[in-house]
Amino acid sequence: MATPRTNTPRKFLGRLSLPERNFVADALRTETVGGVLLLLAAIAALLWANIPALHASYESLAHHHVGPASLGLSLSVEHWAADGLLAIFFFVAGIELKRELVAGDLKDPRAAVLPVVAALCGMAVPAVVYVLTSLTGGGSLGGWAVPTATDIAFALAVLAVIGTSLPSALRAFLLTLAVVDDLFAILIIAIFFTDHLNFAALGGAVAGLAVFWLLLRKDVRGWYVYVPLGLVIWGLMYNSGVHATIAGVAMGLMLRCTRREGEPHSPGEHIEHLVRPVSAGLAVPLFALFSAGASISGGALADVFTRPETLGIVLGLVVGKTLGIFGGTWLTARFTRASLSEDLAWADVFALATLAGIGFTVSLLIGELAFAGDTALTDEVKASVLVGSVIAATLAAILLKLRNARYRRLCEAEERDEDLDGVPDVYAQDDPAYHLRMAGIYERKAAEHRRLAELKEAERARRRAEVPGGASEENDSPA
Repeated sequence: MATPRTNTPRKFLGRLSLPERNFVADALRTETVGGVLLLLAAIAALLWANIPALHASYESLAHHHVGPASLGLSLSVEHWAADGLLAIFFFVAGIELKRELVAGDLKDPRAAVLPVVAALCGMAVPAVVYVLTSLTGGGSLGGWAVPTATDIAFALAVLAVIGTSLPSALRAFLLTLAVVDDLFAILIIAIFFTDHLNFAALGGAVAGLAVFWLLLRKDVRGWYVYVPLGLVIWGLMYNSGVHATIAGVAMGLMLRCTRREGEPHSPGEHIEHLVRPVSAGLAVPLFALFSAGASISGGALADVFTRPETLGIVLGLVVGKTLGIFGGTWLTARFTRASLSEDLAWADVFALATLAGIGFTVSLLIGELAFAGDTALTDEVKASVLVGSVIAATLAAILLKLRNARYRRLCEAEERDEDLDGVPDVYAQDDPAYHLRMAGIYERKAAEHRRLAELKEAERARRRAEVPGGASEENDSPA
């Protein structure tokens, strides 16, 4: 007789496995530091570009050209930051995506549905909000992709600044959302912002990637092999007309992110560990320094809310991202009959969706690509990205602070390690050895309390014996 199938609802945003929790904690730690540097770089750029005595030096440096013209690489410093340094950022994004696909949340199709649908809705709804706003006001539709991106580093910097103890499950969901978001942003850049192709250079880039892949399969080691090859691939990709950051993504996706027997970590994990600090601590902040320097004034900020293109970006980030991610998550849970973890509430998902409205790095990049021929509009788009991100960050900070006491309790429970074995107790509940260790700890504590009780009783008996007539201990003290 067949055993009846139990129709138990699947949980989402529940506690992570211990290896996944440790990986997420390590990745987010670096991203948080990078996010703080990103904030500082953005503030420095705004000050540098808007203080009259410094504005000319900022413009001069940002538009100063360096590089070999014979190779088609005589680029401005601003251009090097956007096309060169961001290739490192997208290289790390490629590794993250590969790891998620082979070892993370995206490996299991059932678990992958939620972040993928949430990310897709979180990109589609802001684009729709932008298009409707722009059509209503008679503006350009060229910036539809600007509010579709989430900046994980900026979001984590906000969490670090406001001191919110966000549980690891929500942090992991935010990280996975950002990875999927980056993937589709890469596709948007590759498909919609490639207006001409140099097939010879593109063929050379593809050949270089094939060599890169073969060397990896042959387990060839040495940075002196891969770094020069990566630079050649990047240069060819740039000259092909395809955005050069695509080269970084392609190389990141080729790295092996599964461990073989005896390996403490996969090559992808090892390289990501080495390169992530360079990306978060150097590449992205320098990009922000030369891309966030828009001229901001009272009139310019007012124009953000009156011009259809810039208003569409602000509404896309603040309203579109929140409704898209929250709505996509809720609908996915509804139609897959999944239920939210008992530790969390839908208010937490809404606050996280609001936080995802912070679009900075990739939004600035897409804004520059979308309005490349209009310097004035490009500056206004930068301002709108900054304004939208600040509004989203402020709203998220308020919503998350309202729940922070509960988050703190959840984090304390996740971190508690009473048996001092280096593994949080919540991950050892199924281990008999854990319960034996805890039994020993409680037995030692009980023995110590019994010893103290005996000492106190003996001391009390001694005091009674010293008082004539056996006076009570209450009358033992002088009047």
